[in-house]
Amino acid sequence: MKKFVSFAFALTVSTLSSLSFAQDVKGDANAGEKKIAMCIGCHGIVGYQASFPEVYKVPKISGQGEKYISTALNAYKKGERKHPTMRGIAASLTDQDIADISAYYANHGKVQGATLPDKATEPKGDVAALLTKGACTSCHGENFAKPIDPSYPKIAGQNADYLYVALKSYKVEGAATWGRGNGVMGGVAKQFSLAELKELANYVSSQQGDLKTVPQSKFR
Repeated sequence: MKKFVSFAFALTVSTLSSLSFAQDVKGDANAGEKKIAMCIGCHGIVGYQASFPEVYKVPKISGQGEKYISTALNAYKKGERKHPTMRGIAASLTDQDIADISAYYANHGKVQGATLPDKATEPKGDVAALLTKGACTSCHGENFAKPIDPSYPKIAGQNADYLYVALKSYKVEGAATWGRGNGVMGGVAKQFSLAELKELANYVSSQQGDLKTVPQSKFR
């Protein structure tokens, strides 16, 4: 428990630092809709696959938490996440752009009155032990769709292959072009083998959540 509390405290400090701009910049979803041309070519195509650092479906971002999207884009902008394409895109965005795009995707594809289960389905096999070991619900919520802090991602229903690549990226150290620098997730991911990370990703992906890919034309 003490270890988890220290991890959580470290992440909170990091999040507050990286998101200090959010106190001054308020996102406008309508403005954001005019700024997503660079997003829809990947995130607006159902089943679209990226090829770096390996082939996987790009993440579903419609319905994702606004504050988390801002956190992720700023991490790419600062190089804490090293995906070359995403870093190049994020570097071109102002704080206002990030806030607007985040507001847009947080509301994109939302269904009024939709409800989610309070808890995830009962894990089978070794998954229960893996979830306990990683303390996954401590941050992402009992249903993986209602994180305890808005700067943490919703992960229920996310593409399994993307989740697997994301988890692996937290294990990477010293690579110039890919990997993620996050003390908490790095500590968690490094506890598991690649086979265990894939098992976790498959389970979380099977859960019901808000995330979706809303088809959008690449030509506007």
